[in-house]
Amino acid sequence: MTEKDSDATPSAGTRTSRAASDAMEKLSSGIYDLIGVKGKTSDSRPFVAECSGKDTKTHFRIFHWWSFYPASAKDLDVAMERLRAELPEHGWKIVTYGPDTSKNRNVNLTAENDQQRTGVNIVRMAENDPPKLSLHVVSGCYQVPAGQEVEHF
Repeated sequence: MTEKDSDATPSAGTRTSRAASDAMEKLSSGIYDLIGVKGKTSDSRPFVAECSGKDTKTHFRIFHWWSFYPASAKDLDVAMERLRAELPEHGWKIVTYGPDTSKNRNVNLTAENDQQRTGVNIVRMAENDPPKLSLHVVSGCYQVPAGQEVEHF
């Protein structure tokens, strides 16, 4: 479900762009609830993108990129461990977990939710100023109901 495997993007069903965006926001909110530490989030909204190889008037994906800034930098590790433990109990399968190859050795967690046809990549960026979790939530490929077109926002 991550961007790199867009050629194999699963179908997420039939929905309007607005309904899919609302569902993505609810899904992101559920992930936020699992973080379990105090902090604040960036003010971002889901957006519509194309499905690789599909008609852009009738097919789309939803992306929601947002950040979480903990009240304390030490809470980043707590948040990542909570997500690693809690996501599987809420329908997510952890696909990868561990440090990346960057200079900062950021910890990456990638998970998929087959029921929701959604994937998430969460990166612990402890060396950022301020420290944060960077979250990229991505849907499968939706088709709009018959007679409608994708609304882009």
